[in-house]
Amino acid sequence: MTTLTFHGHACFSLTNGTTTLLFDPFFTGNPITTTKAEEVTCNYILVSHGHGDHLGDTVQIAKRTGATVIATAELAALVGQQDCANISMHLGGKRTFDFGYVRVTPAFHGSGVPGGHAAGFIVSFFGKTVYFAGDTALFGDMALLGRLEKIDYALLPIGDNYTMGPADAFEAVKLLNPRAVIPMHYNTWPLIAQSPEAFKAKVEELHIPVHIVAPGESINL
Repeated sequence: MTTLTFHGHACFSLTNGTTTLLFDPFFTGNPITTTKAEEVTCNYILVSHGHGDHLGDTVQIAKRTGATVIATAELAALVGQQDCANISMHLGGKRTFDFGYVRVTPAFHGSGVPGGHAAGFIVSFFGKTVYFAGDTALFGDMALLGRLEKIDYALLPIGDNYTMGPADAFEAVKLLNPRAVIPMHYNTWPLIAQSPEAFKAKVEELHIPVHIVAPGESINL
């Protein structure tokens, strides 16, 4: 059984047995998380870009747990300079791991590191395919991602201002055609306050279920 846990903002973990993947581990300074960085254990950390609310506690957690950081080349080099185990990938790349595979996808956003690119990830994790969009604007090639992969769960930002808002995220759902959607990157601060219930009602007109996961809550995939 694969479990997804939402830690608030854009931080999630996927767990199956003894294997845990952690996405964008922003715990310290995250006003809506219920988890402390020192409580986290994981095998891999996937980091979408270098902004503080996404790179977050990566270095601390990786050093303490021995987890391997998976990121674009510039970001992997940055954490490698701080003695973190890392695997360098880049946009369009796909790599096999013991849990399945990781495909690195474009994300239209700032990278947070010189010369870098923001990214998302499509992860095949013990047979479930999860698209973690990262911080991104709506872009038409999401339709191509939906053709390349049969996405079970799309984790999409809806906060607006820095990323897609609910209306654009609704369009992203139509392009991706996932089996289910989980909103993220909203209500962390007033600037990105949104109603996930309103987003859910709109998306479910497409007959695609939306799971609103509260910080600290887990669901079985």
